[in-house]
Amino acid sequence: MMWHERRVSEMAELVNGFPFESANFRDRGPVPLVRIRDILNEPFLTFVPSAIVPDSALIENGDVVIGMDGDFNLVYWRRGVAALNQRLCLLRSNGRSDLRFLAYALPPHLKVINDLTYSTTVKHLSSAQVRAIRLPAPDIEEQGVIADFLDRETARIDPLIAEQQRLIELLRERRQATIEAATGHGVDEPVSMRSSGLSWSTEIPEHWVVANIRRFATMKTGHTPSRSNAEYWVDCTIPWFTLADVWQLRDGKRTYLGAAANLISEAGLANSSAELLPAGTVVLSRTASVGFSGVMPVPMATSQDFWNWIPGDRLDGTYLMWVFRAMFREFQAMMIGSTHKTIYQSTAAAIRIPVPPLDEQRRIVAYLDEQTTKVDALIAEAERFIELARERRSALITAAVTGQIDVREAA
Repeated sequence: MMWHERRVSEMAELVNGFPFESANFRDRGPVPLVRIRDILNEPFLTFVPSAIVPDSALIENGDVVIGMDGDFNLVYWRRGVAALNQRLCLLRSNGRSDLRFLAYALPPHLKVINDLTYSTTVKHLSSAQVRAIRLPAPDIEEQGVIADFLDRETARIDPLIAEQQRLIELLRERRQATIEAATGHGVDEPVSMRSSGLSWSTEIPEHWVVANIRRFATMKTGHTPSRSNAEYWVDCTIPWFTLADVWQLRDGKRTYLGAAANLISEAGLANSSAELLPAGTVVLSRTASVGFSGVMPVPMATSQDFWNWIPGDRLDGTYLMWVFRAMFREFQAMMIGSTHKTIYQSTAAAIRIPVPPLDEQRRIVAYLDEQTTKVDALIAEAERFIELARERRSALITAAVTGQIDVREAA
């Protein structure tokens, strides 16, 4: 079977999306509007009146839809008639190719364009770039055979990936439930319970205390030394934990903060509201990425994007970290602000926590360390399965659409 290199412009008709006016957007209606965010997500969130949709901007099943901003995502459309918004394009059959073949063959080429596109904000793809992509392709009949093969094979792989993704979601829910139960009810034998007055854990053991956090820990914040004074930013040796480091805490697997991306100087520290906080201080992110927590392993300073708590002698710092993680949804509800959401000082200062005796706090910490480690291992195993399955899927597609395997024999 002869393969020939062809441009996308020869293989399909490209149609650009239509610039619909936002004034016409509706929460429901006859025609769903596909925007960049809707390519991979369901259900549709925006609709437009059918009267304002040009025929050329209607997506139908079997079209190939490409996002032209961000990651340049592509889908073979199976979600019914919809309207194509600007900054997307679609490929429509011109009778010269099987669009399923194109949908399998194009993503690696789009990724190359994306990788080579420089941008300080959002990357953009042009319709000219899409039309100019050159693909090795057999005749349309053979394209259909290859697409049929890949449809069958991906139909075997994709449910396995989806199953593992559901498992990961369930494991994460189980992990959070374990944290909430241990920090709210304890881990000892059944004991008498009483009302807590807390929204996230309505009952606590009778012998526990519920009190304002400042009764057990000293509240501190951080600061950024003046950027306009160059002297504050030379000879920097002090670890300075900022929003650039929050990624360390997002998955909740790390107890202790890792190395900070930034350092500040003694002069910067002395001439700002930042403080060098002792090892064992518990940090809580309060701005933008809200509600993530960890423990300082060494003396550190932070930016103003954190509330920091120095535990007193009746509070174990790692126990406090687990309480903060149990309260993650609470912290999301505490955020205020339309653009940069934050937890204000008055709100943070009013936080109430359950406090068992110190030895019981430490038993809870040991229990949660053990239980979350087990769950994290299961999550890692599922993630590895997904990674291998995706690699297998990608390799199979590449081999098929470039003629490296004879799909008639492989089938």
